[in-house]
Formats: sequence, structure tokens, C-alpha cells
Amino acid sequence: MTDVKMLDSLYSHIMKVIVATGVAPHYTEIASELRLSVETARKSLNDLMGPGKMAGYWLVPGTDIIGSFAPFNNVPTHYRITIDGETKWWGQ
Repeated sequence: MTDVKMLDSLYSHIMKVIVATGVAPHYTEIASELRLSVETARKSLNDLMGPGKMAGYWLVPGTDIIGSFAPFNNVPTHYRITIDGETKWWGQ
């Protein structure tokens, strides 16, 4: 199980990337940015938001790819989010 400090860093990093780019990072990108091995990043991501973890946060079924990270969705939905005239996010 990933320690709480790492989970906090992981959560913060993912949220910052989504806000900045409109797209959730892949665990290989997380590994590079947080200076982790790819496998550690993948396992930590699953510890943070795998099945049975946090509501509103899920991985695309059968993968290790972020599907939703509340209040954002990484998979297109009918809910577009526009901030200061910029539309690059999908809502849950």
C-alpha cells in the first residue's frame, strides 16, 4: 500500500495537470514528473483510485488509465466546462 504522503502528492499532481491541460496524465507521465518508477506510479495510482476507493474517481475498466477525477472527466461527456472563455474540460 502506498503511503499517505505519496497519495497526497499523486492527487495534487493529477489535479494540477488536469486543470492546466484538460487531460488527466498517464501513469508513465506521472512516473516521470514525480521521479518514480513506472510500476510504482501505476501501483500508486491504483492505490489512490482503483476499484472500491474514492467515489467520483475511477480508472477506465480493465486499464490503469484515469477515467474520471472529480469534478473532471477524462472521457468526453455532455458536460463541458468553460472557465474564463476557455473550454478544455469535461465534467462528470
